[in-house]
Amino acid sequence: MSMARPHLAILAALLCFLSCNGGAASDAVSDSCDAIRDFVDATFCASRLRSVPGAAAADRHGHLLMAANLAAASGASARDAAAAMAHEAEAAAAEVPAAAAARDALEACGMLYGSASVPALRLMRGYAAARSWGAARALLPLTGQAGIGCDAALAGAGTEAAAGRMAGANREFDQLSTMATALLNKVS
Repeated sequence: MSMARPHLAILAALLCFLSCNGGAASDAVSDSCDAIRDFVDATFCASRLRSVPGAAAADRHGHLLMAANLAAASGASARDAAAAMAHEAEAAAAEVPAAAAARDALEACGMLYGSASVPALRLMRGYAAARSWGAARALLPLTGQAGIGCDAALAGAGTEAAAGRMAGANREFDQLSTMATALLNKVS
């Protein structure tokens, strides 16, 4: 019985420690994602950040840089997908008039991603890394435009199939660029 008392005391102290500290040590990723939950789904945020090595040990500034990298990579992937689909539509445009509209819309998507949002995210990330907040914020109007603009370009007649194929990439990019923007706003 005397051996059980020290074990009970240790168990009681452990339970007290856990209940006093919220049940677990602070999770930096959850803290960053909770801070921007009004803008981005916290589960999505945590899932994407946790996919990056070092996220668990990073602070909110580090999470901002990771989110900007994730958004830029997502935008580059969407740009490549739009270019490949535009190439496919080009081949069909001579035979199917609606394919020309899809080709043009997909080319617009590629331009939006490749000429505006992805470069702006990369520049924003660089300025944020240097903690040059004003320069980073100046790029915000460009960072998220590609997903929204691509959806709008693909809303025309004859582009339903292309719109369906780009919807996931556009949504992923929108969420990641919003995540980077919201973290920038929290950090700066």
